[in-house]
Amino acid sequence: MKFGIWTPLPHTIRSEPRMDASVSDLKRGYPAPRTGDDAFHFAVDVVRTADELGFHTTLIAQRYLGPDLEAWTLASALAALTKRIEVMVAVHPGMITPQVIAKMGASLDRISGGRFAINLVNGWWQEEFELFSNGNWAQSTDDKFERMLEFLTVIRGFWTDGDLDHAGRFYRADVLAALKGANSRVVVPDSGDIFARAAGSRSPPIYAASRSPEGKRIIAALCDTWFAEYKPGYRNFQQNVDLVARDVREMSDLAAAHGRKLGFGLNPQVILAPTMDEANAIADAVENPANRDRISNTLGAGLVGTPEVVAERIRAYERAGITCMMLRFTPMLEGLREFGRSVMPLLARA
Repeated sequence: MKFGIWTPLPHTIRSEPRMDASVSDLKRGYPAPRTGDDAFHFAVDVVRTADELGFHTTLIAQRYLGPDLEAWTLASALAALTKRIEVMVAVHPGMITPQVIAKMGASLDRISGGRFAINLVNGWWQEEFELFSNGNWAQSTDDKFERMLEFLTVIRGFWTDGDLDHAGRFYRADVLAALKGANSRVVVPDSGDIFARAAGSRSPPIYAASRSPEGKRIIAALCDTWFAEYKPGYRNFQQNVDLVARDVREMSDLAAAHGRKLGFGLNPQVILAPTMDEANAIADAVENPANRDRISNTLGAGLVGTPEVVAERIRAYERAGITCMMLRFTPMLEGLREFGRSVMPLLARA
C-alpha cells in the first residue's frame, strides 16, 4: 500500500487554527512580507513530514477562486523542498491547454527528478471555471468528456510521440508543422518529443476520478490510477469495502480490454484515538448535521478507531484492490505524525 497526503489548503482540510489564522491575515491585507504566507509554511511542514515518513505522493488541489495558493506554483516550491515524495498537481481540462500542461509537467518532472504526477479533474464549479478559463465551461456532459479525452490524448502525445498530429473539436496540435515553420533563429530540436520530455524515459502518471461510464472508459484507456468512491458515513465500513472491491474488478476489466493495468486510490479521512469509544465520539461530532462540511463525507471509508483497527481496515481495502490511500487528518500535522508513529509500524510488521 502506498500512502499519499493532501497538501493542506483552505478548501481541502477541516478548519484548524493555523490555516484559519493565515487566511484571516490574508483577508486583512498583511501576510508577513519577509517570512512569507504561513499557509505555505504549514503546507511545507505537512508535506515534509509525509516525505520523511515514506509517503509516496502528495495531492495539490487546484482552487482558483478563493485564498488557496495556486497549485503549480505551490508544487514547484514543494518539489524543491522535499526529497522523495511525488508532487501531484490537479489540472482542469479547459482551463489551460494540454500543450502547455505537457510542457509545465515535463519541466516540473525534470526539476524534481521524476516526481511529478497529474490529478485530472473535469471541474464542477461553473462560476469559477467561467472566470478563470475566460468562459470555457463545457455545458454538456458529452462535451466535458470529449474534451477530457482530447486533453489526455494531446498530453500523452507530447510526452511520448514527437510526431503528434491531433485535430479535434477542442484542441489542435500538429508538432511537425510547428517544427517546420519555426524561425531559423530559434534552436529547435529535430523531434517534437524533446521539448516536452519528462525525466528519463517515463511518462508522468495520471490520476483521475469519475463516476460516469464514459469517464471510467477514458480513465481505463489513458490514466494510471482511478480513485474509487464510497458511501458517506463512517459506520458503513464493511459495505464500502464490498463496494470498492466490486468497482475495482469492473475497472480492472475495462483497463484489461486496452491491455493495461490500473492502480486504485481512495480518499479517506483518518481519526485515531486510544479507544473505539473516543474515536467514534469524534467521528459522530464530525458527521453531526449541525457541524458537518463537505470534507466530513471522507469519513465514509471508515478509517476511524484505534491504531490496530485502522491498520486492519487499511489491510481490508488493500485486499479489495486499493493500492494508494490519499489521507487527511484533523488536525493535519499532529494526525499525520500519530499515523506514522502508531499505524505504519503495524502495517510494516504485517
